[in-house]
Amino acid sequence: MSSKGTMDHKCPNCAAVLKFNPHGQNWVCEYCKSKFTKQEVDDYEKIRGVEELTEDTEEVEEETNWEGASIYTCPNCGAEIVADETTSATFCVYCKNTAILKNKLVGKFNPSQIIPFHKTKEDAILAFKNLKKGRPLMPNFFNDSKNIEEIKGIYIPFWLYDYTISGDIVANANRVTTWRSGDYQYTRTDTYLVTRAGSMSFKRIPVDGSTHFNNDIMNSIEPFDYRGLSKFNHSYLSGFLAEKYNVDASEASKDASNRAKESTTNTLKSDIHGYTSVMVTNQNLNINNVNSNYVLLPVWLLNIKYKGKIRTFAMNGQTGKIIGDIPIDIKKVILYWIGIFILTIIVIYIGWMIVGA
Repeated sequence: MSSKGTMDHKCPNCAAVLKFNPHGQNWVCEYCKSKFTKQEVDDYEKIRGVEELTEDTEEVEEETNWEGASIYTCPNCGAEIVADETTSATFCVYCKNTAILKNKLVGKFNPSQIIPFHKTKEDAILAFKNLKKGRPLMPNFFNDSKNIEEIKGIYIPFWLYDYTISGDIVANANRVTTWRSGDYQYTRTDTYLVTRAGSMSFKRIPVDGSTHFNNDIMNSIEPFDYRGLSKFNHSYLSGFLAEKYNVDASEASKDASNRAKESTTNTLKSDIHGYTSVMVTNQNLNINNVNSNYVLLPVWLLNIKYKGKIRTFAMNGQTGKIIGDIPIDIKKVILYWIGIFILTIIVIYIGWMIVGA
C-alpha cells in the first residue's frame, strides 16, 4: 500500500504488516505467523499495485515541508510521520509500522544493490552484552535494559568504488652494517635510491555516504561480504530504518582514492627487500577506470549518552562484527582499589598474627 509518498508491505493472508526476517531471509507476518519468499512478496505487491522504485521512477514530492523536515502519511494507520532530509525508511510512532518514503529512493537516490540484514535485533543485543563481559568497572548505566533495547537496525548508504591505480614510488633505503675490530665497534650506513613501479586493481572500496555516521566507526565494522549483494528491492527495508546519501559520489571518492593510493604505496614499498630501513620520499600514482556503485549496507547502531558524551556501538548487520567504547566508572575504580588495599591490610595482619603466635 502507498499513501501520500509512503509505502509498506502487507501479508497476503491477513493484510497485517510484513517484516523482513534476517535469519530466514524471508518475510514474516507477526500477526498470523505466515512466512513468504521474495518472489511471493513481489507477486502480491503486483496484485496490490505497489510500484517498483527504479532509477526511472518519477520522483514523488513529499506532502509538506516543516522546519527542514517533511511530513508524510503512515500507509497503515494514517497518522502523520515527520522525517528529516536524509531518512528514506522510518517507523510510525503510533502503529510502529515501517514507512518507506518513496521520494527518497528514486532517481539518483535509487540504490542499485543492497546487502540484507543477516543478524537480528536479538543477535545485536547479545553481542552488546558479550562486549561488556570481563569489564567489571563498566558503569551500571550500561546494563540498563531500557538503553540496550534502543538498538536500531539501519540501512546505511555507501558508495563502492572500483579503481585501477598505476605509478611508481621513490624511496631512500638504508643498509646498516656493524662490526668490531679490537676494542672498537664500527657502524657503516649505506644509502640507496630505490624505485618501484606497478599497477593494482581494487574492487568495491566502501565509503559511508552519510555525514550522520562516524566514518571511523563505519570503517571499523568492515569488511562486508559483497557476495551477499542483491538487486535493490524496497521490501528488504520492512522492519528497519534506512538513510539516503548526502555525500555524493565525487566527494566520497576522495576517501576511497586515498585508501587505494595508500594501499598501493605500501604494496610497492613491501617489495623493497634487504635494507635496514626504507622511507618513501616521492610517489606518482594515477587512478584509472573509476566506477562507483550506490548501495545500502546493514548496520545495528546503539547510542548511549553517558556524562554528556554520546557513546556509539555498531555491529555489522551481515557478519556480526561489533565495535564500541565502554567507559570506566571512576567510582568503581576507587572502590576497587580501596577493596584491594583493605584486603592487603587484612592479609598482612593475619600473617603477622600467625608469625607472632
